[in-house]
Formats: sequence, structure tokens, C-alpha cells
Amino acid sequence: MTIRFRTRAHVFWRCLFLQAAWNRRGMQNLGFAYAIEPALDALYADPARREEALARHLGFFNCHPYMTAAILGGAIHHEELVAAGEEPGAAPLSYKATLQGPLAAVGDGFFWTALRPFFGAMAALGALVAGWPAVVAAVLSYNLVHFGLRALLFRAGYRQGDAVVGLIARLALPRLADRLRAAGVALCGAAAAAVALRAGGVADGSEAAAVLVVATAAGAGYVALSRGAPLFPATYLVALLGTIVAAVTGWDGRF
Repeated sequence: MTIRFRTRAHVFWRCLFLQAAWNRRGMQNLGFAYAIEPALDALYADPARREEALARHLGFFNCHPYMTAAILGGAIHHEELVAAGEEPGAAPLSYKATLQGPLAAVGDGFFWTALRPFFGAMAALGALVAGWPAVVAAVLSYNLVHFGLRALLFRAGYRQGDAVVGLIARLALPRLADRLRAAGVALCGAAAAAVALRAGGVADGSEAAAVLVVATAAGAGYVALSRGAPLFPATYLVALLGTIVAAVTGWDGRF
């Protein structure tokens, strides 16, 4: 039996509240069971089988809330096979247990330490340059990306089952996270320069240029360190750039 699109959409909507019933014993188990319940209602007409299916999803579960979409879609995929008698009842649980740890690590690295800080830095810089509309735009952009990825993962998990692992690998989220972190560092450097120019009372254009160049050099040094460059060469490079700028512009370091 194939779950109707309307029912799958209902499951996906419920998945957004995965952590609303977080608890120390089962962590996200109640949220997962609540999310998958409409699909189980559609698959199992027999109340006893439906109760059995729901009970097996009340076991321990913990994953990144966004990446859970792939596991939830895949669990429905396996529940369809269980309902048709093609797989044992333990198959959905094995699927969840296998993926929850790796996908938690991927999700934490991409969403929490890369995507969200990137858009946070974008919002900070945008607020300095264009005001509150830039903050709203950054928030909307972040949610567009994360909702889009969640929907993609849920659909792929439902359609492909175990093969969703291949899709996640092709997305190369860890590599993309590295690029987002580097871009976020650059945005933070630009935001620091904007703050200095606003609050420092810069007197003329040469000093403004000096601040911008030094801030950019500092950001470049940080990126170099994050990429594994040795500490002392990176530090000396930034100091050398600052000295050159000060010599060329006649800037004495005061505002």
C-alpha cells in the first residue's frame, strides 16, 4: 500500500514539532511517534497491528531534528513493506538505529556550525548596511534553505528507503559546511569593519580604507588558520599587511 501525498504531508508537518515532547529517557521518541502516526493509521486497519507499529516507534530515538526527515520518510517506506508482509517488524527500527547517529553528526556540522552562523553573520552585516529588512531577508533565506532540505530528505527517504544514504553523500554537506564557515568568517570581518567605521569616528577616506584592509586581512588570517595554516606565519602575514597599509596611508592607528 502506498501512502497518499496528503498523509505524507501531514507526517512532514508533524515532524516540525519533533522536539516538542523531548524527554531524558527517550529523547525524541514521542515526537517521532507523533509524526509517523498518520502513516501508521493509513497502513494498518487492524487496531492491534496499528498499536504494535506505534509502540515500536516509542523506543529511544535521537538525531538532528532537520536530518530526521530522511529517517522519518525511510521509516514509512519500511512500514509499507512490513504492512505488505515483505519485511519483519524490526526493519524500521534497524533503519532508524543505523542512521540516527551518523545523520546527527552531519546535521550538527552543517546546520548548527555552518549554515546558521553564516546567515547570522549575513544578518549582522546586512543590519549595519541596510537595516532591519536585511535581517528579515536573512531569516527568510535560512528557512528557505533548511525547509527545502528537510522536504528533499523526507521525500527521498520515503521513495528510496536505505538508498537515501547515497543522496546524502552526494549532497556533500560536510564540504559545503567548510565553505559556509569560510564565507561566514569573511562576513564577520566585513561586519567588524562596518562597526569600526560607524563607531570609531573615522576622519578621512585614507583611515577608512586602512580599517577595511586591516579587517579584511584579519579575516583572511582567520580563514588561513581554519584551513590548517601554521599560527605564526598567518599572524606575521596579517601584521605585515597592517604595517604596509599604515605606511602607505599614513595612518597612526588612532581614530
